[in-house]
Amino acid sequence: MTTIFTDRPQQPPKLKRDTLRITPLGGLGDVGRNMAVLEINGRLLVIDCGVLFPEDAQPGVDLILPDFDMLRERLDDIAAIILTHGHEDHIGAVPYLLRLKPDIPLVGSQLTLAFIEAKLREHRITPYTLAVTEGQVESFGPFTCEFVAVNHSIPDALAVHVTTAAGTVLHTGDFKMDQLPLDGRITDLRAFARLGEKGVDLFMVDSTNAEVPGFTVGEQEIGPVLEGIFARARQKIVVASFSSHVHRVQQVLDAAAMHGRKVAFVGRSMVRNMAIAADMGYLRVPENILVDVKKIDSLPDDQVVLMCTGSQGEPMAALGRIANRDHRVAVGPGDVVILASSLIPGNENAVFRVVNGLMALGAEVVHKGNAKVHTSGHASAGELLYCYNIVRPKNVMPVHGEVRHLIANGRVAESTGIAPERIVLARDGYVVDLADGKAQVVGAIPNGYVYVDGSSVGEISEADLKDRRILGDEGFISVFAVVNSETGALIAGPEIHARGVAEDDAVFEKIKPQIVTALEQAVADQADRRDPYQLQQVMRRVVGRYASQRLRRRPMIIPIVVEA
Repeated sequence: MTTIFTDRPQQPPKLKRDTLRITPLGGLGDVGRNMAVLEINGRLLVIDCGVLFPEDAQPGVDLILPDFDMLRERLDDIAAIILTHGHEDHIGAVPYLLRLKPDIPLVGSQLTLAFIEAKLREHRITPYTLAVTEGQVESFGPFTCEFVAVNHSIPDALAVHVTTAAGTVLHTGDFKMDQLPLDGRITDLRAFARLGEKGVDLFMVDSTNAEVPGFTVGEQEIGPVLEGIFARARQKIVVASFSSHVHRVQQVLDAAAMHGRKVAFVGRSMVRNMAIAADMGYLRVPENILVDVKKIDSLPDDQVVLMCTGSQGEPMAALGRIANRDHRVAVGPGDVVILASSLIPGNENAVFRVVNGLMALGAEVVHKGNAKVHTSGHASAGELLYCYNIVRPKNVMPVHGEVRHLIANGRVAESTGIAPERIVLARDGYVVDLADGKAQVVGAIPNGYVYVDGSSVGEISEADLKDRRILGDEGFISVFAVVNSETGALIAGPEIHARGVAEDDAVFEKIKPQIVTALEQAVADQADRRDPYQLQQVMRRVVGRYASQRLRRRPMIIPIVVEA
C-alpha cells in the first residue's frame, strides 16, 4: 500500500475495451463533495454527486462542487446517476450537473429521490427518476446494478454492486453496522457475504471513521440522553441538526412528546425535508406536537422545542443567526441549546464561534464533546474489519474521507490479509483501471474545486479567494495620481486612501514625496514610451515596501494612474 500523494500521476492512457475505469471527482481528500465516475466501453455511470461546505479560508463561497469538466462533452454517455442516500454531500451537486443535461436518469431509494426532487423543483428542473429498493437489480447500459440495504444516519441508504465486463465493484456509500437501528433496517451483511462469495473485484469502502477504534455507538443510546436533558430543562430548548437527519429529529419529537413540549421546525431545508419524511412514513409525528415557528411566542418557554439547521456553524443557517441575534428566535439565560451532530473536519472554528456566541447570550450549550447527544453514521475500524473479512475482495479502494482517513482504512484492509499492492489509495482526479482482476492507478486528470458564490458557478478562482483573504486580513490601500499625457509630468496627487488598515490615512503623508520621486524617475526612464501601467507598478512598489517595512502589513494595493 502506497501512502505517497505528492507526485501526481501523468495523463491516463486511452481506455482499452472491456477495462473498467474509475475516476473519483470528489470525496477522496475531503469529507464531502462525493462523486465517482465509472466508465467501460464508452458508457459512464456516476455514483453520487454531492457538495462540500466552505471553510474560513474560502470567504464568500456558498458551496463547493465536483469538477464536471470530464463530463461536459460526454453527457450523452452517462447511463445513470446512482444516489446512495439523501445527504447533501452526496446529492447537493445534482442540480448543477442536471443544468447541463436535465434528462440524465437519477436512481435511488424513495426517500433519497424525494429529497432531490424537492431540491430540483427550486432549480426548475423536472428529473427522470427510478426508485429502487434493496435486492433490486437494474441494468444501465453495460452496468448491472444490485442494490443492498445499509444503515446510516438517514433512512433508505443503499450500497450498490456493479457488474461489468471487466469485473465487479461493491460501493458501500456511507454506512455503519448499528445492530439496533431506530427504523429496524440493518446493514445487509448477508448480501455482502453472498456477493463476496461470487467475487468482488473492487471494494470501495467508506473511510470517514476508519481512524476510530471499535464500533460506532448505536442510535438507541442517544434517546435517553436527550430525554434526560429535556427532563431538567426549565425554559426553551433549541436542537440543531442536519436537515436530513430523520432519526435524530424522531428522537427529539419523542422526547418532546414525553415532556409535554411543542416542536417547531426552523430553517427552510428542515421544514421541507421533515414534511417529506413525515408524508412518506419515515418520520412518526406525535399528534398535535408540531407548531409553526411564528406561533411560539404565544407559548410558555418551558413548552417549546425548536428543531433547527446550522449544526456546522453555517453563518446564514438558523442557529448561526440566533447566535448573532439576527433571528426572530432569541435565546438567553436558562435556555438549552443542543448540537446534535458530529463536527465535519474543517468546520471546527465556525461551530465553536456559534457555541461561544450562544453561551455569551447565557444559554447552556450541550454538544458531542460534553454529552452523548449524537453518534456518527459511519463505520468505525472494528466494523470495517468485519466487512473486509466477510467480503474478501480482490482489491480495495478507500473512499469518502481526508487523506488520513483513506490511509487508515487502507491499513485496516491490510490487517485482514489483503495484499498491500491490492490496496489502491487515490485522490480526486486520479484514474484507476480495473482489468484482469487487478486495480491500479494509471494516471490523473485535472480536478479542482468549483465554487458557488451567489448566482455564479465556477467563476470564482483561487486568485479571487486570495484577494478576499488579503482584504479580510490585511486591508486595502488605493493610490491615485494624474499625469500629463504628453510629458508624463505629475498634475495631481498622489492621493492615498486606506480601508481596513488600523493606521489613519495621514500616516502615508511621509511617503508621498517618495512616490513623486519614483514617478519622475520612471517618466525619465520612459522618455520614448510612457506606459501608465508601469507608473502604476512604481506606485504599488513604493507603497507596498512602506506598508511591509513600517506597518508590518501586506495589504491589497490598487494603484491608479490617469492621463490628462
